[in-house]
Amino acid sequence: MQMKVCNMAALAGLCLALAMGQPGASGAQPFGDDVPLTALARPVAAQSEIVDFGAVLQITLALSQPVPWRVFTLDAPPRLILDFNEVDFTGAALEERVASDRIAALRYGAFAEGWSRMVIALAEPMIVETAGLTAAGPSGRAIMKLQLAPTDARRFAELAGPPPGSDLSRPRAVEMPKARARRTGERPLRVVLDPGHGGIDPGAEVDALDEADLMLTFALELAQVLRAAGMEVSLTREEDVFVPLEARVSFARKVEADAFLSLHADALAEGNASGASVYTLSAAATDEASARLAERHDRADLLSGVDLTYHDDAVATVLMDLARLETEPRSDRLADALVAGIAAQTGDMHKRPRLRAGFSVLKAPDIPSALIELGFLSSRSDLERLTSPAWRGRAAAGIRDALLAWGEEDAREGELLRR
Repeated sequence: MQMKVCNMAALAGLCLALAMGQPGASGAQPFGDDVPLTALARPVAAQSEIVDFGAVLQITLALSQPVPWRVFTLDAPPRLILDFNEVDFTGAALEERVASDRIAALRYGAFAEGWSRMVIALAEPMIVETAGLTAAGPSGRAIMKLQLAPTDARRFAELAGPPPGSDLSRPRAVEMPKARARRTGERPLRVVLDPGHGGIDPGAEVDALDEADLMLTFALELAQVLRAAGMEVSLTREEDVFVPLEARVSFARKVEADAFLSLHADALAEGNASGASVYTLSAAATDEASARLAERHDRADLLSGVDLTYHDDAVATVLMDLARLETEPRSDRLADALVAGIAAQTGDMHKRPRLRAGFSVLKAPDIPSALIELGFLSSRSDLERLTSPAWRGRAAAGIRDALLAWGEEDAREGELLRR
């Protein structure tokens, strides 16, 4: 049996480096040549637990095999981050192994290409005292153990932060396309579909269904409908993976999208909202429910370790505001067309189908964008519709009709501006 241990001085990312066998650091030690570091590992729930041990919180995670890993903390709110290369958490139900009031929430899943993440929301500030991984000999299994001790908020904030130079949560840089003339009908309409959530962020969950899977299913179906109508369609994700909000927008810009549609089906803890609605960007939300939805969508990035704080300089801010002067009315017309199209095909609309909120995913200043809430998983009637292939087909037809009508009008306006 071989033990890798990271003490407090070594927890700023060295566990990852040494688990991969890189020299020049102290803390976790690499496995021997007889223990393969290959994906995919799986959790062994029966041997895993999160329990109080006196004043200490003890986390035990059993894995089917050892993998490279790292651990760090993030603040506001306080949470512990565990990254693995790579763990398949499908069906793990690890939240059932939590027996501590010090844990506010537990989330896990695919995070980035080749990486999985577990996020443990802490009910109080705690720092990692020790973290280790034991390779269990011939069985091939591995046991990870961490001990966290209480601390004050100031000390926690001082130690929090991702390891420098290896923040997997940041989207990869993309090459910006050259400025291009607005579409005037000389080529097919380019549409980016953005299935909300994914991977470590399942979105709203009801019974055995979650928003991320439902929206991916609908996005794949919708893409077929739009392509059959002659449009060029790209998806921000085509599998159950986590894509940061800013990366979704960057992707749309990279493929030179004419329109960006983010697809969602949320759930409300209070009220009886039902029916489809379409959002465009606004700093001031239409109502309190819209504000809560926008905050929850953006918070998924924050809780997963992605920093949504932007520090635009004055010149960039002015240029983006100028771009929005043209894009905002185009987005409004797109949203109006979507409301009309979905209503004509399904008739299942929210009592206020046209709304505004500060969704980060709609903040591209140069791409007409709209967020479609197809319904609410908290509504039994909406849930039945969202799980019905026939209803989804009608909704897709409505979106297709809306894009064709909007695209034709938008191209005519582009031609007039070119002249």
